[in-house]
Amino acid sequence: MLVHQFAEYAIRERTSQLPPEVIHHAKRAVIDWYAAFLPGSLVAPATLLEQAFADDLDHGNARLASGRRATLRAAALINGAASHSVEFDDIYRDAGYHPGSPVISAALAAAQAHGATGEQFLRSVIVGYEVSTRIGEAIMPSHYRYWHTTGTVGSFGAAAAVATILGCDRVQFAHALATVGTFASGLQQAFRSQAMTKPLHSGHAADVGAMAAMAAAKGVTGASDILEGEVGFGAAMSVNPDWKKAVRGLGADYNITRMTFKNHGCCGHTFAPIDGVLHLQKTHGLNWRDVKRVRIATYKAGTDIVDNPAPEGDYQAKFSLQYVVAHALVHGSVRLSAFAPERLKDPDVRAVLAKVEVVADPELSQGYPNQRAAHVEIETGDGRKLAHFQPTRKGDPDMPLNDDELNGKFLELALPVIGDKIARQLLAELWSLEKSQGVDFDFTSRERARAAG
Repeated sequence: MLVHQFAEYAIRERTSQLPPEVIHHAKRAVIDWYAAFLPGSLVAPATLLEQAFADDLDHGNARLASGRRATLRAAALINGAASHSVEFDDIYRDAGYHPGSPVISAALAAAQAHGATGEQFLRSVIVGYEVSTRIGEAIMPSHYRYWHTTGTVGSFGAAAAVATILGCDRVQFAHALATVGTFASGLQQAFRSQAMTKPLHSGHAADVGAMAAMAAAKGVTGASDILEGEVGFGAAMSVNPDWKKAVRGLGADYNITRMTFKNHGCCGHTFAPIDGVLHLQKTHGLNWRDVKRVRIATYKAGTDIVDNPAPEGDYQAKFSLQYVVAHALVHGSVRLSAFAPERLKDPDVRAVLAKVEVVADPELSQGYPNQRAAHVEIETGDGRKLAHFQPTRKGDPDMPLNDDELNGKFLELALPVIGDKIARQLLAELWSLEKSQGVDFDFTSRERARAAG
């Protein structure tokens, strides 16, 4: 059974001699998680979840971004939603999956609740990433037709991470995965409105993963063939899943070293087109006023989600290829400010948006999910026709953000929330996590207000 193979791997990983490269990339993942988590903690749904689950707050040893104490599961839920809210969290490209939000949210809550060291926390993150990314690869691309991989596969990653922190034995670890499989959920219909449900998928995954691991640690059992069983996860939510991918290279070849860290604050399906239009603009000194027509050809799994020429509100704008391409041409980037109320109403952006055509390219569609590419064409008012093929995305493993760029992203997103001094102190602590005796990073509301004000 697959859950038993994952359990064998996880037990070995607690004391394995991890390559320095793997530890380094795990720290990069945690830093990137904080970069998305901190601004996400200030907006809905996280702010509303704090109200909804008030009975689970102000006690327990896990923490929210504000420093407010919480029970393990409440922190996993709220922080999981927060870290997926501003669309700046990491991606495992080959599974179409954001592992950081469910895995790190659950792992951090468990580590804080149980006084784990920084090294134990990092090992739990690595286990959660390796288990869940492989399950994701096995069920893709058919899974992505209806399901949100972060909500589904993320549940397994969260369960694996928390089971590692709790010190579950082989049998308990296997039952944590076996149990959580029946709670894995998240429908793509949630993407296609101004609803807050999509970030809740990540929070739910972190929560049910924690629940399954906590229950398994006390003896609760699950169906060991939940993944590959006749009416199990794979059969119900995929077409011909390739379970060989789920264990290939496990414990030797680490997927956590091949993460995508977002360079734009919106849906990852829009990134290759954004990179492409910015390349043409820079190369040809193009002014947005010169643009007569923009044609974007990219993969169908992306256009199914982000082809939206009339976005309403900030959330839909993050999933509108037309909007983010227009914003990039007018303002030169797509950061958090792109979705401020004044930008959403910007007449210049709206004028360019109306000139953007989006089509699905059959050849590029075949390359999904392993390649995320786009053909970009811009026609100008003076008759020029400019074209560029963007084969990948800035931030992908083959065009990664380096450590300095990742630090810059962290500071850009963290400083407005916790202030310069605390942000830089936190960043330094995260880069030395493997030496830390704990992960109870306390930047309380009072400290945050003083630092920011």
